[in-house]
Amino acid sequence: MLHTLLNAPEFRIIDHSGEDGPEQAMASFAIDDALAISVGETLVPPTARLWIHDRTIMLGIPDSRLPYIDEGVAYLRDKGYKAVVRNSGGLAVLLDKGVVNLSFIFPDAKHIGIHDGYQAMVAFIQYIFRDLTDKIEAFEVEGSYCPGTYDLSIDGRKFAGISQRRVKDGSAVQIYLCVDGSGAARAEIVRGFYERAKKDAETRFTFPEVVPETMASLEELLHVPLSSEQVCKRIVDGLASITHIIPTGEMTVREAELQQERMKLMRSRNENFLNKNR
Repeated sequence: MLHTLLNAPEFRIIDHSGEDGPEQAMASFAIDDALAISVGETLVPPTARLWIHDRTIMLGIPDSRLPYIDEGVAYLRDKGYKAVVRNSGGLAVLLDKGVVNLSFIFPDAKHIGIHDGYQAMVAFIQYIFRDLTDKIEAFEVEGSYCPGTYDLSIDGRKFAGISQRRVKDGSAVQIYLCVDGSGAARAEIVRGFYERAKKDAETRFTFPEVVPETMASLEELLHVPLSSEQVCKRIVDGLASITHIIPTGEMTVREAELQQERMKLMRSRNENFLNKNR
């Protein structure tokens, strides 16, 4: 059963899955903020945005305050990953070309419960993979990285996590989907980061004890070949099967301006972080 948030008469789809410049990972969060403001003001319809970033670790704000963060970031660099501090909730998440990110941007955030956004995303992912499995469940997978109530798993192994950010009267519900490759290998990188950035220090915030075997890709779990391109197509086709997709999927001039404003905040957050860890 699809959530009522997906019952809008039309949706806009913005495909940024092929854009991955030096600052694009930071830009993704500035873009989602800009879209949340625009959708919240009902200047544009609800929006779905696709994005992919290679070899990037998205850190949560608590991660950036770990006692040995400089050693953790050095380890990530040695492994060929760049670290970016995001503005939405949660902890460290690994992105690469085998991880598809989807953002749903909904209006009326002030009148919709926060769980509604999560539940809408869960229902949509179950819907677009219904021909392959009916085993997708939402619950916190202990031992995974960035654990949360709305982790998505099959047979107890996590392949996706959801976060949500609300800006004015719009909400951006963001999910990462590990499509192919080894979920355990990705988790091993994140575990190595925490081993170096936290060590045995006592921290006020509880960081995960990552157990790589708790995580997998959809390809591993479903035992069928899957690519990021195929999953992006499933998302677009799935949305088109339940609502009208408007022809143009470009950002508006106002959204581009809002993105630049929000990008200044992202740059400032990350410059401060990087300056402390050089």
